[in-house]
Amino acid sequence: MGGSAWSALADLVLPRTCAGCGLPGAALCPGCGALLARPHLATPRRFPEGFPPTVAAGAYAGPVRPAVLAFKERGRAELARPLGTALALAVAAVVSALPGPPGEVLLVPVPSSSAALRSRGRDHVRELTGRAVRELRAAGLPAAQRRLLHRRGRVRDSAGLSAAQRRANLAGTFVLAPGAAAGTGPLVLVDDVVTSGATLTEAGAVLAGLAGPGALPVLAAVVAATPRERPRGTRGRLSGPGPRD
Repeated sequence: MGGSAWSALADLVLPRTCAGCGLPGAALCPGCGALLARPHLATPRRFPEGFPPTVAAGAYAGPVRPAVLAFKERGRAELARPLGTALALAVAAVVSALPGPPGEVLLVPVPSSSAALRSRGRDHVRELTGRAVRELRAAGLPAAQRRLLHRRGRVRDSAGLSAAQRRANLAGTFVLAPGAAAGTGPLVLVDDVVTSGATLTEAGAVLAGLAGPGALPVLAAVVAATPRERPRGTRGRLSGPGPRD
């Protein structure tokens, strides 16, 4: 049975609903998808020193939050396409600020921890990166995926840690992969969500050493960025645990 037939059968048994708002229909309805077509500079509440210029396709709030979590934690693999398209938009936006033609853009997925890979049974960031590369190429922007970083050691769960504690927790976590080499175009770190910026800052510092002096700056792109915290008592604050960046 072909993939389309399996998909049709799955729709009969388990009708699809939007991962953002829960309405029946597409995996991500047009209204929720539009929330991931708003590229903007990510602005962590406290910028870590060395935080790379980062563009997010949308805000990690409202319907975007459950959509990202459904893909990341609940196995809704069909969301790779709309979320990967959003990531491609963020990549295109961040490299558009570079002078002249960018050349081949190398997308470098932030590696997940071994524990996260075992828990999820998949590397969701690599899935998003692969989809983003296809979208960028289809739009005429040369792009490729490169696994230039490895993750080593074990780190504490970052939930509840301050920005400084998250950075200290990640110190020495990322190393260059054996044989890693930069190309002639920009290096763009990619991840699903940015919160404190600690992960992108630590990984970006390692990539900057690979690029060498005088090279293009390391950039970053994410599907969504956590908005700056609202003052206490503001209505509409989301409840529940935040993303673990």
